[in-house]
Amino acid sequence: MPDLGKYAFAVLGSYAASVLLILVLIAVSFWQRSRVKRALAEVEARQEKADG
Repeated sequence: MPDLGKYAFAVLGSYAASVLLILVLIAVSFWQRSRVKRALAEVEARQEKADG
């Protein structure tokens, strides 16, 4: 690891914040995916009832 000197806290904190934000974005994406998938299944079920 390179010697960051007096900037070590700022640099490592920035890396930590970036990783945390990326993980939050991934979690939100999976949460939205499950909501959309559930809504689509409901629409498809209603469609099947209307068709047959």
